Amino acid sequence: MKEIIKIASGQGFWGDLPKAPVDQVKKGKIDYLVLDYLAEVTMSIMQKQRAKNPKHGYALDFPPIVEAVFDDIIQKGVKVVTNAGGVNPHSCKNDLLERANRAGVKIKVAVVDGDDLMSSIKDLLNDGHQLKNMDTDEPIRSIMDQILSANVYFGAKPIVEALQTGADVVITGRVTDTGLTLGPMIHEFGWSFDDYDKMASGTIAGHIIECGAQASGGNFTDWKRIPNMADIGFPIIEAMSDGTFYVTKHANTGGCVDVMTVSEQLMYEIGDPKSYITPDCVADFTSIQLEQESENQVFVSGIKGYAETEFYKVSISYKDGFKMSSTLVYCWPDAIEKAHNAAQILKQRANDLGLDIQRFRSELVGFNSCNELNIPSSDEYNEVQLRISASSKSETDLNRLGREIAPLILTGPSGVTGFAGGRPKASEIVAYWPALLSKKAVKPKVHFFSN
Repeated sequence: MKEIIKIASGQGFWGDLPKAPVDQVKKGKIDYLVLDYLAEVTMSIMQKQRAKNPKHGYALDFPPIVEAVFDDIIQKGVKVVTNAGGVNPHSCKNDLLERANRAGVKIKVAVVDGDDLMSSIKDLLNDGHQLKNMDTDEPIRSIMDQILSANVYFGAKPIVEALQTGADVVITGRVTDTGLTLGPMIHEFGWSFDDYDKMASGTIAGHIIECGAQASGGNFTDWKRIPNMADIGFPIIEAMSDGTFYVTKHANTGGCVDVMTVSEQLMYEIGDPKSYITPDCVADFTSIQLEQESENQVFVSGIKGYAETEFYKVSISYKDGFKMSSTLVYCWPDAIEKAHNAAQILKQRANDLGLDIQRFRSELVGFNSCNELNIPSSDEYNEVQLRISASSKSETDLNRLGREIAPLILTGPSGVTGFAGGRPKASEIVAYWPALLSKKAVKPKVHFFSN
């Protein structure tokens, strides 16, 4: 059993800084590289991609990242844990193994699946699992024909099982962001799953680094004091077997790790701070003690945890109508008045055409654009961008509204430009449906492969 392990964050979302995971492996010693790709909307995007191409449905940029560090994984013994598998983890695994074969590299891969409920929702309902909306208590039958994706959030347990196979790379579907970090800690330290203080410690460590550089100075309120963000270093957890850990980053990289950057990340996406619920435990964020040990090194201790609940959370996305948006730029004089008038003209024309527009919103970008209130200003603006947004259950009606925007150039207020993208088209609205499911109803599965 190891006493200390280093777990490095490589991605905070699908589309994060491409060089970050390579830097984490090459710029210093680490034991694990964890890459978090999945958000709720990401699952629906991947489901659509798989529907178009059965080989897709995973984070396509993950296999090339691992390919770039094949030698380091083998020579340095770095383990990779990721949820890049999305809704098609086996295709992700196939892509990675094909690259390894071409490179002449022997690699062992474990796949965690079983989280995808798309084919089993009706069976679950017939068995009495209602999957009601956690926010509205609505029955899921009301959206059955609109569902795009449905995935259980598994925790760290299947990741631990996958690491026990000796895998170099663990690819999962939907597991909790925190489970990617907690899993290696349980595996390396031999923690018991009912040692809830340690489960909470690993969970909070995972929460701190799940959003990549957001814990090391990125997206930070006091951003002006963060050095060299162009070469920002992603965070690293130096975990110890007693459940305490340091948050740090590689030397000679930009960014900053201090009590404030870590504190801001700790506040990210939590509800009740005394009851942060995961499949592995309930973590008490009010128990966390932070201490600035040295430059770019924060010591975390004192964490308390409690027994997990009997439920998994289920993330369901579904089609909920359509949306459309477009912009025009109006110039001086009377730029603001012109833009307001153009929006009213467009709204009136939509009404006159009998279009079924559920919501219509106009915003003046740069002029109180984040404020719902129409705050008057005595200043004269040189120009302002009008942004029109609308939603409807009818794709046809929204596309018809889109044909009314360009005509404003010659049939509305003067001094307009910026319409260069063609007629805007309606796109699908993807809505979120959170639900709970008994842990007895579904089990994760672990598969092992090598080339």
